This record gives sequence, C-alpha cells and structure tokens, in this order.
Amino acid sequence: MKGVVLAGGTGSRLRPITHTGPKQLVPVANKPVIEYAIDDLVEAGITDIGVVLGDKGREEIQAYLGDGSDFGVDITYIVQGEPLGLAHAVGCAKEFVGDDSFVVYLGDDLMREGIVDFVADFDPDEYAAGIGLQRVDEPERYGIVEVDGVPTTDGSGDNQDDEGGDNQDDEGGDNQDDEDGDGRGDVVGLVEKPDDPPSDLALIGIYVFTPAIFEQIEKLEPSWRGELEITEAIQGLIDDGNRIQSHVVHGWWKDTGKPEDVIHANRLVLDDIERDVRGTIEDGADVTGRLELGEGSVVEAGATVRGPVSVGANTTVESGTYIGPYTSIGDDCDVGDVHIESSVVIGESTIRCDRRIVDSVIGRRSTITRNTDKRPEGERLVIGRNSSLEL
Repeated sequence: MKGVVLAGGTGSRLRPITHTGPKQLVPVANKPVIEYAIDDLVEAGITDIGVVLGDKGREEIQAYLGDGSDFGVDITYIVQGEPLGLAHAVGCAKEFVGDDSFVVYLGDDLMREGIVDFVADFDPDEYAAGIGLQRVDEPERYGIVEVDGVPTTDGSGDNQDDEGGDNQDDEGGDNQDDEDGDGRGDVVGLVEKPDDPPSDLALIGIYVFTPAIFEQIEKLEPSWRGELEITEAIQGLIDDGNRIQSHVVHGWWKDTGKPEDVIHANRLVLDDIERDVRGTIEDGADVTGRLELGEGSVVEAGATVRGPVSVGANTTVESGTYIGPYTSIGDDCDVGDVHIESSVVIGESTIRCDRRIVDSVIGRRSTITRNTDKRPEGERLVIGRNSSLEL
C-alpha cells in the first residue's frame, strides 16, 4: 500500500502566517504539521509516499522533506498546480499509485490515535474504498455519511466550533474519546452539510482507496464551488455497486486551518509530551511540569517555566520571563521580560516586552519590544495584510 499526502491549498485561513510559507509547515509543538502525517503513515507500515504539491510553498516543502530518507520513507513529488478540489488532488496521484491501494492523508490534519487500525482493517478485495469518520455534535456543518448497521447517533460527540467538508481548506474537528461501538459497516450514502443529517458520522479527511476511484474522478464535473468533490467520486463508487468501508476514529482529530486551530492543536499535542531537556536550565530558574528544551537553548536563572512547554533549539528564555502552559517557542528565539502562555512562536523571533501575551500565533522573524522610552507615547506597529491584533 502507498500513501498520498495532500499538501496543496492556499492556506488562506491562516494568513498572514501563510504569506511567507505553506500551512503544512506551520509547527505544532515545534514540529511541522505535515511531519505528523508522515509519522502516521510510517507507523502503519507505509513508506512509499507521494506528496501532492500546489503552486504555493512547493519549494519549501520539498526542501524540508527532501527525498524522505530523514523520515524513513521514499517520497515522490506530484505537482497539482492550482487547487481544484480534493478529488482533483487525488486524481493527480494516478500515475504514482499505479495498481496499488493507497491512503490519502490531508497534510494539515492531526490525529491522536494514528491510522494503524484503519489501514489494517481495509481489504481491497472486499472494498473499493474506506473512509475515516468521527461522531460530531452538529452534523449539519459537516460532510456526513450514512452507514449500514451503525447507529445514527450516540450523543457522545464533543466537536467544538469547527467546520467540516471535503475541501482542502475546510476546517476540522476535535472530537475526543468516542468509545461507543466498533464503527464498522458499509457506507450507503454521503451528503455535504445536510439540513436533515442522516447520521452524526462526519468525514475527517483520511481515506483509503483502490485505483477504482480514478475512474470516478474522471467523470466528475466541477461543483458549485468550482471544485471536483471527493464525496461525489465516492458516491459514484457506491452507485456503481462497490462497497465502501467505514471506520470510526477514536481520540481527537484536528485540522490546523486557522490560527485558533493551531493554538488548540498545540495544546492537544503538548498534553502528551514527556520531559526532554537537551539544553541548559540554569540554577535559579523555576521550572515545573513537562518541558521539551532543544539543544543549545538556555532557561536563565530568574526565568519561570510552567509546563507543558516546548522550546526549540538555540533559544534563550531570559531572566524575568514567564513561559506558561501550552506554549511552544521555536528555534533561534530570544524571549525576555514577558509573560507568554497558550501561544505558538514559530521561530527566529525576538520578544522582549513587559506585556502578557496569550492565545497567540507569532510568525517567523517577528520582533515585539517595549517602547516606553519613546515619544510620543503610543503603540508602534508594522502590520501586514490579513493580520489581527487585539491591543
């Protein structure tokens, strides 16, 4: 079986962070989102991986992943160009896939439990496709499936404030710990954001296909959104008499399409980290809770860190600084005289101000400093397009 990671899309909902880089390389707990997808595929025994690239961020993704050898995989790059929908992206992988079954993984999604069981359960001799699902509280906001033999609702959903659908830039969910039922059964129908949902089982953007999907993709016409919809291709398989397997995923699932999603995903991942100190914690520093501290980094005497916190390599947490829970600070940063928590600092940034920063995403090469000695008094800002500040 092969893997196909979709790394196209414009990342419009993550601007201005994605003005200077692809959304798939935005770090969560100091690890690019796309690397979590690669890790999940490797854990499931899949090492022959095609990465579908759009026009935006193509060079940066290739530079980061290389030939895949650093991650224990063999990567083939597939150029989609302009994103014309999820089905279009999948269709671009036809030559790479050949006659093999393959997993499709959205490159900006995170799944706590991985895909080992999902892949192991799929039988290409019985099914033309398999779909990863999760129960949601508001099914009218998602791409929903009806599954033969699975209860339509169990009331256990926990999804919070997220959008569904099958578009590469649609928003994801974060249901947690759905333990009811084994999630097995044939998919008998799909509908996008229905007014009267047939179930509470939502598509979450993880699929396994046989090559039969390509014939259906070739038949598609653009939807009202101007895109080729993967739900229509799967429905075509059903209409032609093919069986589609369902698999309800347990644990949380998160799309990182918006800044608040990145912050939430960072919190979810940091909940599971272990203490790993490779840098230096000076005597007199106050560190409690779990801390990842990269090589060459220093927590100075007089600094306070309350985990879970992840700090990258070659970063200095200066005396008088407070780093609160659920914060990730990237490589090559200087952080001083600031209270920061529940935030993501992507890297190569300087933050040195007597302020409290919370629930924030700070892009690469940012500078935040105090201006108390300048006249006239006031905030001095250089703000790019699509920025958001709360002062």
